[in-house]
Amino acid sequence: MPRVLGKPRFVLTSLFILQLQYAIKSVRINIMSLDKQDVVNIAHLARLSIDAQDIPNYVENLSSILDLVEQMNKVDTTGVQPMAHPLDEVQRLRVDKVTEENQRDLFQSTAPETEAGLYLVPKVIE
Repeated sequence: MPRVLGKPRFVLTSLFILQLQYAIKSVRINIMSLDKQDVVNIAHLARLSIDAQDIPNYVENLSSILDLVEQMNKVDTTGVQPMAHPLDEVQRLRVDKVTEENQRDLFQSTAPETEAGLYLVPKVIE
């Protein structure tokens, strides 16, 4: 189970994948297959600690993930329009109408300083 070095133990699957992608670009690994040393190097670059007995599982799983990515990269997507959702559905929308009255003056009455309907705050950047 990966864990961030110097911090409490917890699983960081998506973070590990993102760091893996960055680490792969950094060390220029042949993405068709990884070996134990590649996984150790990636874990080091991602600042993750991996138990030695878990390394073979990571080698197999990460290699299969990278093989799948390589397969998807080979697919010709010329002329395929990107989709926001796999189903051709229309989102139900509500009518855009005001349902509350304007209470800006009431809310700004408790503010330390206001001007022309805006909250005035101390300057923090010069």
